[in-house]
Amino acid sequence: MSDPSRDIRIGDTERQQALQVLGEHMSAGRIDIEEYGDRSAKITTAKTRGELMALFYDLPDPRPQFAAPMAMYPEPARTPARRWEGSIVPVVGIAVVLAFFFVVKNPLIFVIIPVAALLWGQWNGRRR
Repeated sequence: MSDPSRDIRIGDTERQQALQVLGEHMSAGRIDIEEYGDRSAKITTAKTRGELMALFYDLPDPRPQFAAPMAMYPEPARTPARRWEGSIVPVVGIAVVLAFFFVVKNPLIFVIIPVAALLWGQWNGRRR
């Protein structure tokens, strides 16, 4: 089974590091200037980690190092105070229905539900 991290795309930082490491191998006499030119040209066009590491298969350390991929949109922390946030609007809805049947008897009270949702969204959006 192949390593899925080999398919992760690389950027200019990873290519620069690979060129630096390749230069170290040339300075140590492991590759000659012609091979350095061939491999460095392939490094500049490499798109994935696998393509880059294939250029170092026959060379000892040092090799290019990669940081762990980061999530684009990290999940917000679920603290105890945030667990109840999703239940505010349903609780307001239930309270409004109960108030309609037992206290107010005016259908306009149901306007409170979307108003509460909008206000909660605005307040919650400013806190983050």
